[in-house]
Amino acid sequence: MSVGVSIGVAAKASGVKVPTVRFYEQIGLMPPMVRTDGNRRLYGPADVKRLTFIRHARELGFEIDAIRELLQLQDQPNQSCAVADDIARGRLGEVRRRIASLRALEAELERMVGECSHGRVAECRVIEVLADHCECRFHAHEADGAEADGAEGG
Repeated sequence: MSVGVSIGVAAKASGVKVPTVRFYEQIGLMPPMVRTDGNRRLYGPADVKRLTFIRHARELGFEIDAIRELLQLQDQPNQSCAVADDIARGRLGEVRRRIASLRALEAELERMVGECSHGRVAECRVIEVLADHCECRFHAHEADGAEADGAEGG
């Protein structure tokens, strides 16, 4: 790629939409771009690489603040990667909690469907569980998970 491509070319090369590229510049994930005499942004190979990094981090579910910190680390390659490890470890914990929550949700839905006698709505277990929050085991698991989240610290 030649030095100084347009925002459209940089967006396409990195897999990020043009408005998103502008947003990343606005919030400081991207540095202010060099501009032409006509005030058009020019992106170099390092800028496209940075956009690709941001896109990939977003796909993995990292929050903007975490990405900002990871980019700062990337800009200082001689320092320890312990902070990057901590950020990734925190994200992994979030993913594991979400997976556990989804498994509990799956189990509750399976239980609701399995207990349904397929008779009339008046005896429908699915309707009963949805109507009476106390009958739902999923929410009890969610409450336990929230307590555990606070105790784990990340």
